[in-house]
Amino acid sequence: MRFRRHIPPVHEWNLPWRLPEFSALGARRWALALVGAMLGGYLTAYLFLFPAPLLTRHGVVPRVLGLSLQEASEQLRNVGLQVQDGGTEPHPTAPQGVIIWQDPPPGVTAPAGLRVTLVASEGPPKIAVPDVAGLDGPLAQRLIAAAGLSVAAVESVQAAAPPGVVMLTRPTATAVLSPGAPVTVVVSRGAPTIAVPDLLGLSGADARTRLELDGLALGTVTRRRTRDANPGTVVAQKPAAGTLAAPGTVIDIVVARSP
Repeated sequence: MRFRRHIPPVHEWNLPWRLPEFSALGARRWALALVGAMLGGYLTAYLFLFPAPLLTRHGVVPRVLGLSLQEASEQLRNVGLQVQDGGTEPHPTAPQGVIIWQDPPPGVTAPAGLRVTLVASEGPPKIAVPDVAGLDGPLAQRLIAAAGLSVAAVESVQAAAPPGVVMLTRPTATAVLSPGAPVTVVVSRGAPTIAVPDLLGLSGADARTRLELDGLALGTVTRRRTRDANPGTVVAQKPAAGTLAAPGTVIDIVVARSP
């Protein structure tokens, strides 16, 4: 058995918006209510659920390479960006404290509050003093220069090593220095095997000749007034007579002068 339901056509339904008095005013109210609901939902999400600015302000990351860390930080904060310290790295030419790297790079469009990482220079890379002990003096000097350092002076000491052999450096080997820093090379004058002659009573010229014949050298000549010796003769010497000295050791003397 079939039941037939009678459903009137749509145009005969008695709906609110089909009423003449509702058509214009009702539509505006429905539209305003819909907009209000959407705005209320957005504000609820913005204020309570997901706080975020309605419109994010954007700017361009400035170029701060070559500036000091303080100057670079001020420029970034002035445009609404934050600063992230990225530490330091060696750089062959940039002075210490100068910014050598930034991320994001200059010219990039970035939102306000973005963190910009800055890396500063710690100066040129350090150089370790090479170990040249036991090498010939000239060779040691070339190796030091090749390492990027400079030889400030060459000194000599009495030692059991053959003359001219490097005993040590100042600063010592493996010390870390800046490029071009000075290094002093200390070489051996040889073992003290020559007995210093007695020069007292000799003239200055004879003292020089005696020292050179023994393989030594005349150093400083000081003149002193005295009545205990003939003018022009040696009255004191250093090192004293009988001291063992290496070849080439310098001997200082004091010569009498008229009172």
